[in-house]
Amino acid sequence: MIINMILILLVLAGAGYLIMRNLKKKQDEKVEEKIQVDDKTYTLEMMTAFVKKRLDEITKINLYDIGLSEEELKRRKNKKYELKKALKGCTYGDVNDKKYVKELIYDLLSKEYGVTELNISKAISFDVPSLLTVQDKFDIILYMYKNEFGYEALSEIIKKYNLDRLKYVSGETKPSYVITSEEINDIFEKENFVLTFQDKLNVVVQRIYQHYKGYSSIDEIRDMNIDGISGGVSGLPESFLSQVAQTDSDYLDQIADHKVPRACDSIWIMYRGKSIRLAFLSFGTESELKRVCQNIYKYNNPGQLSDTNGYKINEMKDGSRVVVVRPSMSETWAFFVRKFDVKRAALEQIVHGPGKEETIDLLKYLVKGARIISLTGEQGCRKNNNAYGYD
Repeated sequence: MIINMILILLVLAGAGYLIMRNLKKKQDEKVEEKIQVDDKTYTLEMMTAFVKKRLDEITKINLYDIGLSEEELKRRKNKKYELKKALKGCTYGDVNDKKYVKELIYDLLSKEYGVTELNISKAISFDVPSLLTVQDKFDIILYMYKNEFGYEALSEIIKKYNLDRLKYVSGETKPSYVITSEEINDIFEKENFVLTFQDKLNVVVQRIYQHYKGYSSIDEIRDMNIDGISGGVSGLPESFLSQVAQTDSDYLDQIADHKVPRACDSIWIMYRGKSIRLAFLSFGTESELKRVCQNIYKYNNPGQLSDTNGYKINEMKDGSRVVVVRPSMSETWAFFVRKFDVKRAALEQIVHGPGKEETIDLLKYLVKGARIISLTGEQGCRKNNNAYGYD
């Protein structure tokens, strides 16, 4: 009888030891698997896949299974909640949530994925400028200017290099407001930036973020202090290309050579009342444009954008007004974001040209005299900002 009791106690003690060791092992072990390193490990595609998987693990892990102390459990739960909130908020245009997610991606790549000065150029060819794409160069230019000027970065680039002037583009008979690839190449060459490892990694983090949770090629531009941005509003839709494919192979060759703009190549900004086309930027594919359109309007759950309800009008978290349309109501997926820079809406900044001082004085006296004033004009001529200038 006594021997049986001793054996039972030994078995229970052994089982308890195994359970405790297993819980301790689960608590200490890292969630990520050992990374297999090869030539493709440090490409943007592989790093994006790692970040998606890792953030998915962090948000879905069951904290009660890993034997944490009460204090540690509470801390990890708060961290998990913050990350879930930030991942949701950053898709609404919240710059603070975006910053939080980007900092986490930075830590994951530098501390877990093993990105170093030696291998980071496999993602973007920082060390060989001739291999950089126009988007790579623009991302670097905008990042470096943002470090100095904040959200005025794009305005500073446009002002410094006079990019908002009318110009002739080859193949067109009339001048237009456009920023070309050649201009971006020239700016990059003139600036001759010297990037630290932190700068390079931040550029890579932004590229990963914008294709994971951001607004693709326009992600950083949308945050800038400009009047607005739109995409998919010009160029040929995919439906038209599929029809042409059956009849005109020569036209398809031109499209393949990017001589004919597609809807997914259409990116326009509104800058001081001028609609300027960013000819050097593109969403790349219609599916990427569609993804941006499906995410950019969703702040405060305005409802589903569907084939029967083909448009949505809403606001973003920063107060920007957003309009999204989709087929079959429109030919392509498209969006219009209009920003209202009320904080800086001074008449001296809005009214330009000869005689502006007299015009501003007249407006002041009309308002002081409580006269009825109507503000009229085309889209983008800053009627709203003018109305807020002197309440």
